[in-house]
Amino acid sequence: MTRGKRTQSPELEVRLLREGIIESKHHVQAAVCDNRGRLLSVAGNAETAVFIRSALKPFQALAVTTTGTLERFALADRDLAIICSSHKGKIEQVRQVFNVLWHCDVDPSALQCPTPVGKRSPLEYNCSGKHAGMLAVCQQRNWPLNSYLQRNHPVQRLILTKVAELLRMPAEEIITARDDCGAPTYFLQLGQIASLYAQLSSGDSLDMERIARAMTSHPAFISGDGEFDTELMRLTEGELVSKAGAEGMQCIARVGDGLGLAIKVIDGAARAKHAVAIHLLKQMGWISPSISETLTESFMTLSGYKRLEVLGELSLL
Repeated sequence: MTRGKRTQSPELEVRLLREGIIESKHHVQAAVCDNRGRLLSVAGNAETAVFIRSALKPFQALAVTTTGTLERFALADRDLAIICSSHKGKIEQVRQVFNVLWHCDVDPSALQCPTPVGKRSPLEYNCSGKHAGMLAVCQQRNWPLNSYLQRNHPVQRLILTKVAELLRMPAEEIITARDDCGAPTYFLQLGQIASLYAQLSSGDSLDMERIARAMTSHPAFISGDGEFDTELMRLTEGELVSKAGAEGMQCIARVGDGLGLAIKVIDGAARAKHAVAIHLLKQMGWISPSISETLTESFMTLSGYKRLEVLGELSLL
């Protein structure tokens, strides 16, 4: 991320109103970068470091698109979409994860993500697609399957190298930690995350262009019906690519423009990140008034007597 004259401005505030009376508040930071890593606008501090969590998945998928794994196993865009997903364990989503493993001749027992409570298989875990993608790369490269989550495993080193190259920094400077699914996630500045999404959407890389196209063409696999990522990508018909992460992380990119938005809710509330995303997308002109109204009804109107409102805006640098 290229520093401008300043990298911070007032945070955004999300208020939960109960019959118009403030009941609670969330504080939110956001950054917008272009595909050259230039910080364009900010709310809060763009240098705040946060765990990217599942918003890393499109970039973990680079291990699949850059190694010939898709071609070797005849995987389609539907498979690539589920590899990028945080799915809800619906039958069609689980079948798609199984399809990836079946094409690669990998038994589902090789998955090392958890089995969700009340479920029967790790295939139903929300990160199983990502894990299936990692296993596919291991099968393609003849790397060990039983240790694919270890930080020094070749597939994890490959992913780290790809992300470091996009951020134009040494891989050893990226702080990693274990995500809830067992795979590494990264501790990055908010502006760096925005720059990753700007590059995902720029069209400058065929590998990332395919990832973005897979996500926007098959939005139901990315999260699920009624979920923010899926509904936003459906409504915008391929213009925006959207990927959430746990603990209040939300990232969105405008396809073809090379612009990326990263949002972090300080207290981790999912409802606040959705409200801020709608607020900022409307401010930036990335969604129409009709799409804004539809999303507001779904994600900011919580009941007949509770709603969310967002105060503040991005500051141009």
